[in-house]
Amino acid sequence: MKSTESDLPENNDKKMENLAPHTEDSTGQLMTTNTGLLLNDDTSSLKAGERGPSLLEDFYLREKITHFDHERIPERVVHARGVAAHGYFQAYNNSLNKYTKAKFLTDPSRKTPVFLRFSTVAGFRGSSDLARDVRGFAVKFYTDEGNFDLVGNNMPVFFIQDAIKFPDLIHAVKPEPHNEIPQAASAHDTFWDFISLTPEAMHMIMWVMSDRAIPRSLRMMEGFGVNTYRFVNEEGKATFVKFHFKPTLGVHSVAWDEALKISGKDPDFHRRDLHEAIEAGAYPEWEFGVQLVAQEDEHKFDFDLLDPTKLIPEELVPVQPVGKLVLDRNPDNYFAETEQVAFHPGHVVPGIDFTNDPLLQGRLFSYTDTQLTRLGGPNFQEIPINRPLNTVHNNQRDGHMRQQINKGKTSYHPNTIGGGCPFQAMISDGGFKHFEERVEGNKIRARSKSFMDFFSQATLFYNSMSEPEQTHLSDALRFELGKVDIQDIRNRMVGLLTFVDKTLAKRVAEGLGMDVPEPQQPVNHQLGADADPKHYEPVFKKPAVEKSAALSMANTAKNSIKTRQIAFLAADGVDADSLAAVKEALEAEGAVVRVVAPHNGFIADSAGAQIKVDKSFLTASSVLVDAVYIPAGQKSVAALLNEPDAIHFINEAYRHCKAIAADGEGAELIKATYVGSKLNEQAGSDASAGIIIDDGGNSKLAADFIDAIKQHRFWEREKKDKVPA
Repeated sequence: MKSTESDLPENNDKKMENLAPHTEDSTGQLMTTNTGLLLNDDTSSLKAGERGPSLLEDFYLREKITHFDHERIPERVVHARGVAAHGYFQAYNNSLNKYTKAKFLTDPSRKTPVFLRFSTVAGFRGSSDLARDVRGFAVKFYTDEGNFDLVGNNMPVFFIQDAIKFPDLIHAVKPEPHNEIPQAASAHDTFWDFISLTPEAMHMIMWVMSDRAIPRSLRMMEGFGVNTYRFVNEEGKATFVKFHFKPTLGVHSVAWDEALKISGKDPDFHRRDLHEAIEAGAYPEWEFGVQLVAQEDEHKFDFDLLDPTKLIPEELVPVQPVGKLVLDRNPDNYFAETEQVAFHPGHVVPGIDFTNDPLLQGRLFSYTDTQLTRLGGPNFQEIPINRPLNTVHNNQRDGHMRQQINKGKTSYHPNTIGGGCPFQAMISDGGFKHFEERVEGNKIRARSKSFMDFFSQATLFYNSMSEPEQTHLSDALRFELGKVDIQDIRNRMVGLLTFVDKTLAKRVAEGLGMDVPEPQQPVNHQLGADADPKHYEPVFKKPAVEKSAALSMANTAKNSIKTRQIAFLAADGVDADSLAAVKEALEAEGAVVRVVAPHNGFIADSAGAQIKVDKSFLTASSVLVDAVYIPAGQKSVAALLNEPDAIHFINEAYRHCKAIAADGEGAELIKATYVGSKLNEQAGSDASAGIIIDDGGNSKLAADFIDAIKQHRFWEREKKDKVPA
């Protein structure tokens, strides 16, 4: 039954008086989905033509039938490791008005609540934060028009092109079933066996083997929507869109050796870092941006927009900043919020729609099915963290853990007993309408020939990286493939690397003690038994651009030390002025100073004042901080010279290419380390990069130290020597 102007309530969200909590009365209300999206048609499923097959992307058909199918109690299963926070999104202006009618993206006066959940993919809940892995970056926008879930990653592409291969990918990367080893790691036979037979994964492999897979902080990661979506404006015109989140603190990583040690020292490193930053008022921020491609330009690139293993280089389509996302509140209860939050790419609002990306199409089914098992049934949307801001009105009833109390006799549509309520929403009311895309063709299991370029963007990514990043990537491949026992798998992988970059393949082969195989036409094993192999032969192209600056972390923001953790190594007798002056300068820039001493409690400075110790050497580690400072003070330095852990602290920080500063007698501690001997041998070389020492006349010590910390790391040191730490 359609609504008429006289039927419509003055406010669809008007709170009903004298109703118990979670009570819903549909009298006079517009019909919605379970995420609060106003529903335009409750009568017909989405089809490919009036007489064509129903489409998998019909999220409402699946929601309605699935809810009915599960109106009796199923069981619940837990989810993967994650951490989350509350915040808000606010658009800068109405610049997107001509592309989308999504009000939260076009009205700068709206402050839309969000809940952002980060996660690792491969490990169980008890695994380390520092595993080499993709990081989930899932954002729930609680808009006035219903919930919009942007379920993305910290990498803009994925391993596979079609969702039908997702179970195979995850089965391969999970611990091997015969012994449940290894945990939260891809360095084993089954993963690389699958990858070596799946050349479409080569672009993603470059990302996962890069430093992007071991972020310094969740606050210093990019977020990507991965799939290509559509914007739809008020006139029904569509535009392709890719979503981006760029952190204002820049994109930074840790060293691999550092990641291994953090996993032992503090496996909760990332979640602790996020929680502490928010509690301290240093709210993480991302600039939300979009890449827009007109419908008529869909085929103008030398890659397919619908291929989830491809990105759009920013040199071809710049990212347009459209708003800011801020996290400003930690959850009150981990289980109730972080563990029970349920994301779904099918949760959209008017102005945002899907494309025929075959990975996205499968995700539109998978997420609902997953939540039914995880959260015990079809009422997972009623858990507080999942509820939309606007009230839900529909005819779905009962099931396990039902919260809402529905008044009235009717639970079907159409009806007359209930006055026809809830009404279907007209498009003018804000009812959701799918973009009318012309679809025709044979029903077939196949992939487009335009998806068969497996290597050009892998090459683009590798060529775009700095020399240290390239070194880290080749080392990661040597580590991962070095743990593969089956030689044929190694041979296939190095063979695939020759199509990405021959120098990379040679470096990896040398590390594995093998020759680079003769280049052979790569075989695509992703085809049916009766498929035409020629249709699936890999296509070799040059990258669309030679290099893309956005792909290298060397080009990220390096203008802030906000929230950076700085260790001050000190003991009794530390020079009061030397400690206080640098501490004040660092904290003025937003850094966090941690005093590390031989024991907990307090130490006395040269003026007799008590200085609180944050960590002892027993519980502290250089891998948990971003930079190191040794204040002056003869007595303090003498004590540290007799502390082996202090010597190791400096050596290890140097090995991981961090900024190190020393004032006055503090320089004696550096001279006593391996670092000091290398500085004497190679004065003025790369070995001294990021080392700031006050020889008695450096009035700019604090300023120089701050500038060094802003650079994040001095990777050029890695070329010089391997510090024994």
